Amino acid sequence: MALAKIWDAPTVWNYLNGIVNVYKPAGLTVQQVRRTLIGNLCRDLNQLKVRPPLERIAIECGNDSNYIVRKMEDVSDNVLVVGPRYQNDDINIRMSANHGRLTSGVLVVGINKGLGTAYQIQRNRPLRVYHITGFLGKATDNHFGDSRVIAKATVAHIGTEKINRLLSSMQASHQKKMFELCGVDMQSQAAYDLAIKGTIRPMDNSQPMIYGIRLTDFRKPFFTIEMHAINETEAYMGQLIHEIGLNLKTVAHCVGIRCIRHGHFQLEHSLLRKDWNLQCILDSMAHSNNLLKQYPEMIRQSSSELIVLENHQ
Repeated sequence: MALAKIWDAPTVWNYLNGIVNVYKPAGLTVQQVRRTLIGNLCRDLNQLKVRPPLERIAIECGNDSNYIVRKMEDVSDNVLVVGPRYQNDDINIRMSANHGRLTSGVLVVGINKGLGTAYQIQRNRPLRVYHITGFLGKATDNHFGDSRVIAKATVAHIGTEKINRLLSSMQASHQKKMFELCGVDMQSQAAYDLAIKGTIRPMDNSQPMIYGIRLTDFRKPFFTIEMHAINETEAYMGQLIHEIGLNLKTVAHCVGIRCIRHGHFQLEHSLLRKDWNLQCILDSMAHSNNLLKQYPEMIRQSSSELIVLENHQ
């Protein structure tokens, strides 16, 4: 069966509800991404065919107490207007993660009726995977490359083996901490019962937790690690690179953060900035809808893990 092309804006608007996977470039804030998406959607919707504007009847009282009947344009038929700050009350957008300005990569966006779904995804705290690149030998004010250098150190003694040993130790430390937050011994049967239930999530949403961390690339002085985590922030990842440098008997700062996976949303399906248009966004919504059907736990996650953690605290 051939697919029919839809040219009228009202029909397209009715389909503009769901989740979109976009690629957030580094250097843009989440609010800037939101304004750009709203501006592009308004532009593309206004270019579609719209129904003729209706008129409304307004009855006003004149100066001589007579009533005046006027035909006026119905303002509800006006085009979607994008103001100076790219604000529009007709299109609602919510991000399921609060990436910082320096972070790039997968960003899950809810549009219109997809706001509730985006909230559920955020509430379920999906595991996110990052590639974080650090620079050895220099420390900065805020642990990122856009700040002034405050310290320097040698890096000749650092090799792949040392970094791997350190990362393994950090991962083991976080795993132990997860079970401590649950109030169980890591070597006990209770710990095993918790582990087989799936990802263990702490009740405190502000507590960053690392589930896996490994070295993926090392070209001195640059190194890249892959981190699986929840409740992480951009500042926390910058601090993590700083601590790695100190533990390696040198200093380091973060030069790049890229989110490559957000739950089951993959990097290869993210819309690049050049594709932030109405057609590509609708296609992404269809793909995301199939993904949510395939993995319903993203929005209907069982609370058994959280109840277990609550009982052990």
